[in-house]
Amino acid sequence: MSTNQLASQTSPYLLQHADNPVHWYPWGKEALQLAITEDKPILLSIGYSSCHWCHVMAHESFEDEATATLMNQHFINIKVDREERPDLDKIYQLSHQLLAQQPGGWPLTVFLTPQQLPFFAGTYFPLEPRYNMPAFTEILQQMSTAYHQQGETIAAQNQDLLEAMLQTVPEADQTVLLNPAPLDTGRRELEQQYDPINAGFGKAPKFPHPTSIERLLRHWHHTRGLGHTDQRALDMARFSLHAMASGGIFDQLAGGFCRYSTDDQWMVPHFEKMLYDNAQLLTLYAHAWQATQDPAYARVMRQTADWVMEEMQAGDGGYYAAQDADTEGEEGRYYVWQQDELHTLLDEQEYTVLASHYGFDREANFEGRWYPHIFQSLEQVAKITGLPLQRINTLLESGRQKLLSARHRRVRPATDTKVLCSWNSLMIKGMAQAGQVLQEDRLIDSAQRAIDFIRLNMWQDGKLYVSHKDGKAQYHGYLDDYAFLLDGLLQMLQVHWRSEDCEFAIELAEALLSRFEDPANGGFYFTEHAHETLIHRPRPTMDEALPSGSGVAATALQRLGQLLDEPRYLQAAERCLKACWLPISKLPYAHNALLTALEEYLYPGQTVVIRGGAESIRTWQAAISSTYDPRVQCYAIAASDQYLPAALAHKPAMGDACAYLCEGMQCLPPITDIKVLQSRLAPTDG
Repeated sequence: MSTNQLASQTSPYLLQHADNPVHWYPWGKEALQLAITEDKPILLSIGYSSCHWCHVMAHESFEDEATATLMNQHFINIKVDREERPDLDKIYQLSHQLLAQQPGGWPLTVFLTPQQLPFFAGTYFPLEPRYNMPAFTEILQQMSTAYHQQGETIAAQNQDLLEAMLQTVPEADQTVLLNPAPLDTGRRELEQQYDPINAGFGKAPKFPHPTSIERLLRHWHHTRGLGHTDQRALDMARFSLHAMASGGIFDQLAGGFCRYSTDDQWMVPHFEKMLYDNAQLLTLYAHAWQATQDPAYARVMRQTADWVMEEMQAGDGGYYAAQDADTEGEEGRYYVWQQDELHTLLDEQEYTVLASHYGFDREANFEGRWYPHIFQSLEQVAKITGLPLQRINTLLESGRQKLLSARHRRVRPATDTKVLCSWNSLMIKGMAQAGQVLQEDRLIDSAQRAIDFIRLNMWQDGKLYVSHKDGKAQYHGYLDDYAFLLDGLLQMLQVHWRSEDCEFAIELAEALLSRFEDPANGGFYFTEHAHETLIHRPRPTMDEALPSGSGVAATALQRLGQLLDEPRYLQAAERCLKACWLPISKLPYAHNALLTALEEYLYPGQTVVIRGGAESIRTWQAAISSTYDPRVQCYAIAASDQYLPAALAHKPAMGDACAYLCEGMQCLPPITDIKVLQSRLAPTDG
């Protein structure tokens, strides 16, 4: 029986703690008022359902009666799902960074005054002293004493913290002259952080950084048009994409990427799988395939999409949030193998091929067991074994299916089945993009079902909601929800035009501007104007695990503005870039989403609207979308579609097919020859 206030919640993470002896509350008026009434500090614990160290701290401390007694006696205890309340997570992660002078993480453990001001922050704390950390019970006692005996010191620290947080909001300068310098500086900064041995950026723990690789691809493409191709940028992108696709961070059996690699070689991951990572990587590999036609990228796209549709998409269309790293209390147990299992499941030839390809014939790479990582290419395996390459492929596939079947019989990782609008929006874009380049309608249909789910269940009275589970949508949407969905809809419209989706995009753009734009300075707040008052109101600029909502919003508004000849959208994007110019210019490599918006502002792209018969316009569109040109938008609208915005209704069908090409806001006469259109879309200066 539940002993706290979490049983009525829908978040799987909060429900994991509903039976704790800790008197947990969800964030809300009741708990915040109770802290004031009882003059108790707040213990705020932020995590998410698939977080390994959240589970560890829960089992060690939150399920421990003695620890719970201390927590209940001295604190008002509040649990937050960071995926449902990213506003709180952003604020208190920043607080941790300022107080502890180091990055945070999850579980995030923050001690607050009743006025919600933090005076101490950390992440995981053990039950007993270890890892050079004090016991959690020691921290509890110290924080209770500090709150009651050091009030003046805490008050002074609170004031300093609030001032420091205000300084993280960029000063807007609408008189600034936007220029391309950050694009070149960001490119140089990325190479400085690039790992030339193992690819990717930085050292372990090694994250995929899809926005950084996308920037390299875009920079390469841009320099092609200028006549001095930056081949190094393409090489860094390709090496990184291949390293991840061959590594253990990619599930070689079922597809899908884990959150990060625990080593520099991409070999052994932290096994949780997040929807947002896979969504961004699906888009990235689709772009890389367009740029290179590398078949390895098609494999990654297809396997990732298969995993998403089989394991992460509900029957009603929404995509689930995440899969756990742990099964039966052990991280990675679901994914790793013993040698006797492999020999039992595979015949001799299958074992030979898979062992050589995945490293099963090498030393164990995960706690005495084997986890697949591609060590030898199939061509190398063919040379080693003397078998024809076609036979190698057959044996690999039959062996892979046997291991998959055996793995499915194990206890599966828990899946967080809530549907998050922002993450779904990223996956809509990824599925639509991958479906288009692979020419697989099933992926496009998957994305369309997710759009329909959001519109039916998470768009109410002109407002988006953050989360949906058990038939209930909750929490008013944040900037990311509106910006990512607008971006996803624009991608989907380029794959399969539906006028109702265009109308939805316009509604989202209007809501984004009215609810999130800073009317005085430009740019966008993370929370809407009507949001509850918190100790800080972020205006995000940097990319984190997700791309910056400000950058995505600016890019999407520019593209929609060009499509619809709507200057208000273009002007809002320009105001955003000027408002964010200081952080962009100071640290370009950390602002790749905003750099995309800057690039498209400085070098306006080409917008193509193809009108005509359904078959003809699909042929034209396929010819254009087969190549990588990130600054080209292409919309194929059947002549029979009469329900169009005015700007598009003025582009009627002529003959079997025709195209209307606009460069920035300048439009050419209708083009009726596809070869002429393709020549107009070839890379040009800028």
